[in-house]
Amino acid sequence: MITTASERDCERFALLHAHGFAEAWDASALRALMVSPGAIALASADGFLIARVASDEAEILTVAVAPERRRDGQGGALLSAAIDAARAAGARRMFLDVSSQNAAAQALYARAGFTQVGRRARYYGDGSDALVLALTLA
Repeated sequence: MITTASERDCERFALLHAHGFAEAWDASALRALMVSPGAIALASADGFLIARVASDEAEILTVAVAPERRRDGQGGALLSAAIDAARAAGARRMFLDVSSQNAAAQALYARAGFTQVGRRARYYGDGSDALVLALTLA
């Protein structure tokens, strides 16, 4: 089940983020994103997604699922709920960055219909490129 996240979830989200990212965001950084204008913050049993909508564009800022629960559909459910929320908020296109080294995430986004529209060379701390993906929502 996907629910709207609240600031009370930030400590749990920070732990999940630390399991998924070398450059993890702490609870205060996640809280700042969640309360920013246009924020979409969603939670599942063992995962979360934060996105934001500005004008007619949406951007997925981060998605994290507990390592032991990956590939059980939570990431896809969070992504689907975020797409629906962005559409409802008036977004016509959604963007995200994903590491060129993260094949599992790339597959998740491809299943949802995202396509590559750009590349940021050596974007991440490990030197990997960021693939810029987009999905038309309208």
